[in-house]
Amino acid sequence: MFKIIKGRGKKSSKGDAVEPPIPSSLPNVPVDHASRIATSVVASQHVTLANATPDPSVVEVLPLLKEVALSERHVLFIRKLQICCVQFDFSETVKCARQKEIKRQTLTELIDLVQSGSCKMNEIMQEELVRMISTNLFRCLPPASHENTGSEGVEEEDDMYLDPSWPHLQLVYELLLRYVMSTEMDTKVAKRYLDHSFVLKLLDLFDSEDPREREYLKTILHRIYGKFMVHRPFIRNGINNVFYRFIFETERHNGMGELLEILGSVINGFALPMKEEHKLFLVRALIPLHKPKCVSAYHHQLSYCITQFVEKDYRLADIVITGLLKYWPITNCGKEVLFLNELEEVLEGTQPAEFQRCLVPLFKQLGRSINSPHFQVAERALFLWNNEHIVDLIAQNRRAILPIIFEQLERNMCGHWNQAVHGLTSNVRRMFLEMDSELFEECEKEYNEKAAGASGLVEQRERAWKKLEEAASMVQ
Repeated sequence: MFKIIKGRGKKSSKGDAVEPPIPSSLPNVPVDHASRIATSVVASQHVTLANATPDPSVVEVLPLLKEVALSERHVLFIRKLQICCVQFDFSETVKCARQKEIKRQTLTELIDLVQSGSCKMNEIMQEELVRMISTNLFRCLPPASHENTGSEGVEEEDDMYLDPSWPHLQLVYELLLRYVMSTEMDTKVAKRYLDHSFVLKLLDLFDSEDPREREYLKTILHRIYGKFMVHRPFIRNGINNVFYRFIFETERHNGMGELLEILGSVINGFALPMKEEHKLFLVRALIPLHKPKCVSAYHHQLSYCITQFVEKDYRLADIVITGLLKYWPITNCGKEVLFLNELEEVLEGTQPAEFQRCLVPLFKQLGRSINSPHFQVAERALFLWNNEHIVDLIAQNRRAILPIIFEQLERNMCGHWNQAVHGLTSNVRRMFLEMDSELFEECEKEYNEKAAGASGLVEQRERAWKKLEEAASMVQ
């Protein structure tokens, strides 16, 4: 337990302003001068505090808030915020260990105070609280690991970066979260300090490599979105801009999954009929997010957002399917499996009219996937026929679909190397035969004629090459 050090300043009278102390620099203790309280701010409190330490750069033990008189709590609260504004180097654990522990205990006390609501904060206290939080959180992030190593690959979980200052940052994030969630907070007052600039800086922190920090940011931004209706359009636009920069410039961002999780909840709350700006967001931001190579890192969250749009408004299904086909991978088999998973979820919410508008390009692509030499891609494409809703849609449009994919089914039956794919293909053929045997026979006849014609062309080509070889040998 630290010894409480009494304030060195003379106790002021009730009517006097509390003069701000002249800061003195201490070795190894960086000071954030922006966090000092102006004389006029403290003067408006018209209270005194005998035990307050005058120098804001000195980290010393102060009395607990619950141990001082109610009239002195506001000034003591602000003094504790001053202490929490002092910055430390957490890469060296033994450096300033005592001051770090005092700051940790002070942050813990502030968290308990805000959570319990035992000390109602006025505007000045809220302003200083947000200023202290900003001083600690809004910082330059360390260089990304790929910038140091030159590696282009995705990091393994064991190589995940963990910020050494996280035990300290976690307390600051927890304090911010409790403040945002507090029932005592007046949003009309708080929105002056949790303003657009504050939101933009929060969004910048989503690029942190530490997953623990991104998880807190996700929760806090989601709470701000829910509590401050005035900020909602701005938050959506800010997230849009992060997506645009990621898609068209960097293709690197650590917080795509967390931002998409927030949007998944936001989209779920969209009112109907859906606004045009929300549809533009789908077309211009969400669908192009399928393009980057690293889509697997956030595809689960992206797929959820996409299906939320289709569930909200089924008329968007053909737009989504057309967008998926636009960015369909050609050589990346793992990515293609992800697309097929998402496609099934979208098709489950697709109605017949929207299905008819995109079925031709859709089943041309599915035919290529069915013939894929990668057995997982072929299997996943054939698994679509296990979905009852998709089979119903196919049955209603079998005359347009079967001629498109019949040739691919026959190729699998004749020559695919994987036995499981061969068995699934056989099941799909049987399904089409049971749907419409007459149509199946027509397609089979057309395929056999085409195959015979193709073999005739091969023979004709071989004869032509043979004649050229004979003519060339005669010239020699």
